[in-house]
Amino acid sequence: MAFTLYAQARTALARDSLAGLSVGDALGAQFFVPGRRPADLAAGRLPEPVWEWTDDTEMACSVFAELARTGRIDRDALAAAFADRCEPHRGYGPGAFTVLRLIRTGTPWPVAAATAFDGQGSLGNGAAMRVAPLGAYFADSVTEAAAQATASAELTHAHPDGIAGAVAVAVAAALAAQARLDGRRPPATDFVAAVAASLDHGPVRHGLDRAGTLIGRPVDEAAYELGNGAQVTARDTVPFTVWVAARFLDDYPAAVRACVEAGGDIDTTAAIVGGIVAAHTGTGTPGGVPDAWLAAREPLPDWTG
Repeated sequence: MAFTLYAQARTALARDSLAGLSVGDALGAQFFVPGRRPADLAAGRLPEPVWEWTDDTEMACSVFAELARTGRIDRDALAAAFADRCEPHRGYGPGAFTVLRLIRTGTPWPVAAATAFDGQGSLGNGAAMRVAPLGAYFADSVTEAAAQATASAELTHAHPDGIAGAVAVAVAAALAAQARLDGRRPPATDFVAAVAASLDHGPVRHGLDRAGTLIGRPVDEAAYELGNGAQVTARDTVPFTVWVAARFLDDYPAAVRACVEAGGDIDTTAAIVGGIVAAHTGTGTPGGVPDAWLAAREPLPDWTG
């Protein structure tokens, strides 16, 4: 259906997505602690709180705050926010930390972003990990979600793969929120195909095309075929996360459990999947982000709004 959202509705959808992203990030990060096993989560045994979130959530909070403030991505303002709010103990990778340090010390963000990966720009999954709330915010326009996702990604990811990963996740979150407003649950193959269609041909698009052929396969097989984020690249992360979101779009706990089961970059895959799925399910609803999980997650920064 065609519709236009008011600012309050946009912000509510984005806030649900941010809740799902941050809980997935914080819970996923718990499984890097020695002794924690995916079987515990599958059996309903949760880690003891408080679950601290990582750089995925910190950057997503800045994206959300910028949208709540202006309704769009102001790249200069968001770059400054990323750089000023960067807390190294949150788990930033060395490449991201270097780019943000350059921005903080006065290097223009296009120059800083271009320095990553020996001058080719980052093809990592960092732009994808933070962008789901943006997609939910633009649920009434996949085109605008893709455009604003590109703007948000370019600040740190100059490589086409890094940008494509962000666009794919934003479009997935927009479609998930759109389906929520429309009162429907799209078939998983259609959902993946719609996300893939938003991208030009390249490694991320090819991975999504492959993901569409794996619907119904076991999680471990999909992770083997598509990657689980262990390489920390967009191409190794985004196709799998869209596959998980498509398969478990109406079951947030199952979606996060799938990310934990798959291993790899668990906090980031669970953040991406959590942000997409929560845009569809909301929080505290049947199939949504459980209230107990939200309560266990470290509170978000006051400046998030």
